[in-house]
Amino acid sequence: MQLNITGNHIEVTEAMKSYVTEKMGKLERHFDHVTNVHVIFSIEKSGQKVEATLHISGGEIFAESVADDMYASIDALIGKLDRQVIKHKEKLQKHR
Repeated sequence: MQLNITGNHIEVTEAMKSYVTEKMGKLERHFDHVTNVHVIFSIEKSGQKVEATLHISGGEIFAESVADDMYASIDALIGKLDRQVIKHKEKLQKHR
């Protein structure tokens, strides 16, 4: 899995990179056909925002999360992506 991390109006620290890498490992446990992940950190008026796009076999999955704390928004994002990946995996198994 290739992981691209960028920041808009924020400098991405090593701690944030390692935290995202650790959390993305959780997604690989559920579905191992994730080829590329692009994560974007940004700061907006409503809070700190994290977006992620997963390129997987059979399509793409996108999710975003906004919270007051960057780590809280990362956790919420991983939860959203986890649900979408599991749903995608179940669809693939039903069609076979």
